[in-house]
Amino acid sequence: MAKRAGARSAVLDSPPALIASASTVGAKEGEGPLGKYFGSVSEDSYFGEQTWEKAESRMIESTLAQLYKNSRLTPKDIDLAFAGDLLNQCTASSFGLRNSGIPYFGVYGACSTMAESLALAAMSVESGFAGCALAVTSSHFSTAERQFRMPLEYGGQRPPTAQWTVTGCGAFILSEGEGPRITSVTPGVITDAGIKDANNMGAAMAPAAYETLRTHFSDLGRTPSYYDLILTGDLGAVGSEILRDLMRKDGTELGDKYADCGLLIFDREKQDVHSGGSGCGCSASVLAGYIMDGIKTGRWKKVLFAATGALLSPLSTMQGESVPSICCAVSIEV
Repeated sequence: MAKRAGARSAVLDSPPALIASASTVGAKEGEGPLGKYFGSVSEDSYFGEQTWEKAESRMIESTLAQLYKNSRLTPKDIDLAFAGDLLNQCTASSFGLRNSGIPYFGVYGACSTMAESLALAAMSVESGFAGCALAVTSSHFSTAERQFRMPLEYGGQRPPTAQWTVTGCGAFILSEGEGPRITSVTPGVITDAGIKDANNMGAAMAPAAYETLRTHFSDLGRTPSYYDLILTGDLGAVGSEILRDLMRKDGTELGDKYADCGLLIFDREKQDVHSGGSGCGCSASVLAGYIMDGIKTGRWKKVLFAATGALLSPLSTMQGESVPSICCAVSIEV
């Protein structure tokens, strides 16, 4: 059984393995530096559908088909599914999984959803509640823009602090088989730095990342040197620098072990994404594609995946509320 460690972390005595992964991204993401690492790149942002929202659900279905092929499993072999996205009521996930027949938990942690769903899936398998669990997360540039900001046709100007919502999906199957294992989990607490600018989510989320990383290292008695890679998602250029500064004030240098999914997925100079990528599909697709490839090829053996999320809504923004944030961390080790 999992054991509590420190303030709120858990160490998994029988850590489940990530036995299969799959990723799908849109054309813009496929043109970025990580394009060759994604399982599928769609040139059609509609994914053959008539609306953006149906497109995101279709992207989930396509990613799951890829996942089943990679694992040689079928939906009947999956005991539980943890899935989430950025849309109201997680409709992309629920419609994407409605024909699967898999017992389903809808998960919302904004851009932290991939880490949250992996943590819940890992604890379910480790506890014996599920023999095989699915974790899947997605976002779509056009669905997110329509819900959180403004219609694309409006052509509004984006400030330098803004980030580009990734059209992408990442999915994993966790079980007792072979593969890198989730060895520990550090859930986050809601952290509010008082940022009210919805176009500066990196600044809003950085304190949550700092709080969770600090707690993780303290709970487990570790330093950044324990890991080959410490990966956040998605702080972008602004948030990443704030995180480094916050850790430095604690006497901790993240150094070259640290990377952010929002900075990895796009070429900021060539692709006009301002502060980088965002959206829960960003860290999900980067982890399922680029990071899993690096683990399998031996580039990294110990990865701390700490995904961050801004817990805002269009209504809370219009009412002048600040942007509370969250960060959930999972250790992935070979």
